[in-house]
Amino acid sequence: MKLLNERLRSVGSSVAAAAAALLIAGGSVRGQAPADNSGAAISLGGHGWSSFEATPVTSDRAANQLEFSFRGGFATDYMYRGTTLSDHKPAVGAAIEATFAQLYAGIAVASVKLPTQPAAEISMSSGVRQKIGDIDFDLGVTYFLYPGEISTSPGTDYWQVAIRADKRIAESLRVAGGFAYSPNVSNTGAWSWYAAGGVGIDVPSRLLPPDVGVSFTGGAGYSWFGNQSQELGGFPLPAYLNWQAGVTFTRKVFNLDLRYYDTNLSKENCFVLTGDPNARPGGTVDPVTNPEGLTSRWCSTTFVAKLSFALN
Repeated sequence: MKLLNERLRSVGSSVAAAAAALLIAGGSVRGQAPADNSGAAISLGGHGWSSFEATPVTSDRAANQLEFSFRGGFATDYMYRGTTLSDHKPAVGAAIEATFAQLYAGIAVASVKLPTQPAAEISMSSGVRQKIGDIDFDLGVTYFLYPGEISTSPGTDYWQVAIRADKRIAESLRVAGGFAYSPNVSNTGAWSWYAAGGVGIDVPSRLLPPDVGVSFTGGAGYSWFGNQSQELGGFPLPAYLNWQAGVTFTRKVFNLDLRYYDTNLSKENCFVLTGDPNARPGGTVDPVTNPEGLTSRWCSTTFVAKLSFALN
């Protein structure tokens, strides 16, 4: 169990997500008032600032034009699929992305507080965004690095692939869905799958002051896992449901996102999933997954404020 505490990070499954909770989860990456009523991106439980979550699909790029974007921000908590990656403490992050036609590549850095005590989370992403019919798709691969980890060999770095689709079904109504897969999440030996869906409602721009946007977004996702390596116990990480809802205010290059997060994980299973080093005894004992009955609040109800900006 001690080894499990050292090896597991705050989340079991991966969706590309620097690269999410983005630090601007649910926020508009471009950060400008959506004159076309495009609205804030629908959060699907992304990791940090990754392109799977942070950047809306744009299908109108010039065929041979190279573009760059930069985003950064501050959050009162770094949430990922309903669990904290910052021990319920403030976090900062930044990312840069290059796009060429429908192709993109980027790198992001976010502050974290995890059991293995890495210096930061670094996400490297690449993929393609393409419109097919009236649906915008984003297919990407992300590699997550956690430099400076202690007492881990070979560490908890891992990669995952994700796809999402976004569709506007009315002037102010949008929907999104996505899947993510990692063959070895957090380098535990366990595969992971994640499926999520969400909805966004945009306040019509004619009802708002110039250069201001307001969007209400929410979503839910489900994570399930294979068995970990034998040295970590050989049992699967607990499957669970997470959900979130909030409102995003946008003015020019700035976004303010206010959001509620929660999961159906018990405090005991939260410890099994995250390896929270500050877990407390007193929970229900499971002789296989949690023989000490340790409990964690890293997966409990959380309200987060995120302030971010984006430049193109």
